[in-house]
Amino acid sequence: MAGGRRPPARPFGRVAALALGLWLPAAGAPGAALEPPRDFRAFDMPDDSGGAVALTWRAGPADSKDLRYQVFAAHQAGGPFLKVAEFPANTRYMADRAAPWWAWPARQDVHFIALRSSSAFPLTDGRPAYFKVALTDGTQAAESSVEAAAPRGNFFHWGKLNNFLLLLVLSGIILVSIRRARRGREFFLRRIPGLDAVEEAIGRATEMGRPILYLTGSGDMGDVSTIAATVVLGEVAKRAAAYGTEIRVPHRDPIVMAVCQEVQKEGCIAAGRPDAYKEDSNFFITTDQFSYTAAVDGIMLRERPAANFFMGSYFAESLLLAETGASTGAIQIAGTDSDAQLPFFITACDYTLIGEELYAASAYLSRERVLLGTLRGQDVGKAIFLLAMVVGAGLAAAGALLGTPAFKPLLQLFTDFK
Repeated sequence: MAGGRRPPARPFGRVAALALGLWLPAAGAPGAALEPPRDFRAFDMPDDSGGAVALTWRAGPADSKDLRYQVFAAHQAGGPFLKVAEFPANTRYMADRAAPWWAWPARQDVHFIALRSSSAFPLTDGRPAYFKVALTDGTQAAESSVEAAAPRGNFFHWGKLNNFLLLLVLSGIILVSIRRARRGREFFLRRIPGLDAVEEAIGRATEMGRPILYLTGSGDMGDVSTIAATVVLGEVAKRAAAYGTEIRVPHRDPIVMAVCQEVQKEGCIAAGRPDAYKEDSNFFITTDQFSYTAAVDGIMLRERPAANFFMGSYFAESLLLAETGASTGAIQIAGTDSDAQLPFFITACDYTLIGEELYAASAYLSRERVLLGTLRGQDVGKAIFLLAMVVGAGLAAAGALLGTPAFKPLLQLFTDFK
C-alpha cells in the first residue's frame, strides 16, 4: 500500500459481512434453553370419590402456544414413566376449573391438570403414583422434579358447602314452622277445588251404592308422587270407612300394593271402623303397562264406580283410563306431577291436582299439625329460593351489562358444583 493508506471498503462487502454475521449464529447456535416447571406439586384430587390426583405448577414467562407441557406418570419412583397427557403451554390453569371460590383458588398463574384412573394408567386409592412434567419445544425438554401422590375418596365435598348451609336453613325454617303449628298457630292454605271435591266424590259414591276406584299410578315406592298417592289414599279410606263405602285399588307393583294395604287398614282404624277394611280391596293385576290399563278399563265398565281417583305418576295410559272413566259418568279427580299427562287429565277429569298440589293433599285433607307446619316451612323456603333467583338474574344481567365479574362470587352461593 502506497503511503500506508488502506483502500476504502466496498459497501457490498459490508452488507454481506453483516448478513453473514447475523445468519451464522442463528443457524449454528442451539435455541434458548427452556426453564423446567417451577413449584411442581402432586396431591389427591379434592372433593371427589377417589381415583384421581391433581398436578399443579407455576406458569412460566415463556409459556406460549408454540411450547407444550407433557405429563408423565409411573408406579415406581424410578420409572418407567408413561406420557399420560400433553397440551399447549398457554392452557390448563387453575382458574379454568369450575369450582366455587371458597373451595378452589381461581389462579391464572398456576397450571392445573386432573389425572383420573384409566385403562392406560390405573390409579388405586391409597397407593402412591409418581409424576413429573416436562416443558418442550419439540427439540428439547426441561423436566420438573418427581412428586408422589395417592388418590383417596373424600368424606366431604367442600364445593357443595353452600348446598349444605341452604339445607340447614330450610330445615330450620320447617322445624320452626312445625313448632308454631303445634302451638296452635293457624296457617293460611290456598283453596284447592280438587281436594274440596273429595268429600263430594265419596258422598256421591255412598248415595249411589257404588264403589270408589283409586289408582296410585305407574311408579314404584321410590317415586315421590307414588308416596303422595298412598298418603292421600289413607285420607280417602278414612272417609270412605266412615260412610261405609267400598274402595277398589288395583296395582301394577306388588310393593306398592303391600304399602297401600297397610295405609288403608290404618285409615279404617282411624275412622273407628276396622271392620270396614277388606283384604281383597287391594289387588295386583300385572306389571305390563297396557295390560294393566285394559284390566282397569274393564273394571270401570263392569262395576261402574261412582268416583275415580287417579293419583301418582302416569304415562301413555293416562288418557285411556280417564276417557273410559268419563264415559261411565263417574266423578273423576286426578293428581300428578307428570307434566306431559296433565293436558289429558285436565280434559277428561272433573278436577286435577297440578304438580305440588298432590304433595300438599295430605296436609290439606287431614289438617294434621305436623303436616301443616311442614307445608308452611316448605312454602317459605320456596319463596326464599324464588327471591334468590330473581336477585341472581338481576345481578347476572348487571354483570353482563357492566362487563365485570364482581357479582360472580355472590352468584356461586346458589350454584351446584359437581
